[in-house]
Amino acid sequence: QVRLVESGGGLVQAGGSLRLSCAASGSMFAINAMGWYRQAPGKQRELVARIRSGGSAVYADSVQGRFTISRDNAKNTGYLQMNSLKPEDTAVYYCNAGVFVTSYGPASDYWGQGTQVTVSS
Repeated sequence: QVRLVESGGGLVQAGGSLRLSCAASGSMFAINAMGWYRQAPGKQRELVARIRSGGSAVYADSVQGRFTISRDNAKNTGYLQMNSLKPEDTAVYYCNAGVFVTSYGPASDYWGQGTQVTVSS
């Protein structure tokens, strides 16, 4: 069973920085794309950033230039460096990964439990 565990959330003042980590564990062949999503109270879950296995990344317009997604394939870990945080970045942040459990067949979608990020003004 593949498990994704996020860490690094917390309370920070506006303008500050946080670094989220997402560690994948369990029996797996390889990880395809990894992504970070967030959900604020009363809003739908939205994509923040996504990175392919080769390293190419896409970002939501709202975080472009402030957030950086990265991954360490050797450690099966993804990261989200968040700088110049704003109160509107406050949300639960979820890690997502497409995982090839075996060397054959399609990737399966996995989610972490979420980590709270709160930015005070």
